[in-house]
Amino acid sequence: MNTALQTKVVTSAVGLSLLLPALCWLLFVHEAPSALYPFPALVFIPALLGLRQAAVVVPVVGFFTWNPGLVGGDSVLPRRSSILLLAATLLNVLWFIVGWKDGVSMQGLRYTYWVSAVNAVWIALLWMLFGKMRKAGPSFKVNLLFHWMLFAWIAWYAFPFFGELP
Repeated sequence: MNTALQTKVVTSAVGLSLLLPALCWLLFVHEAPSALYPFPALVFIPALLGLRQAAVVVPVVGFFTWNPGLVGGDSVLPRRSSILLLAATLLNVLWFIVGWKDGVSMQGLRYTYWVSAVNAVWIALLWMLFGKMRKAGPSFKVNLLFHWMLFAWIAWYAFPFFGELP
């Protein structure tokens, strides 16, 4: 198999793997957010609009449309990705500050601490990987890993649901 085809196959498999967290939610979680799947806004909001099944593909579509160069083996991190990381990090911190009280009162202290700790780990890993990319230079594998981690975090743990379900 040639390198271009390998790159397309690997990138497609990695992008499609972003279906897993949302599929778990669709198939197994029906009533309330949990520490395993805290109803991230990226999936929860479309579901609130009556698009529960379509919400599953939002992370995958985001991954492929955000950086289409990955399919072609692009090794350079687009500037918009570093801006997305910064914006998502800052907004996620703000989300926790604003939603903390509701999270504790509705989902409980344990849930709220757990979800915040997992978010902190995701954010730390993403920033460490971003720093590695800036230091070591362009790499397709690291670029792919960074974007998978970014969209996995946004699709699985970022902006978790705090409050009472409708």
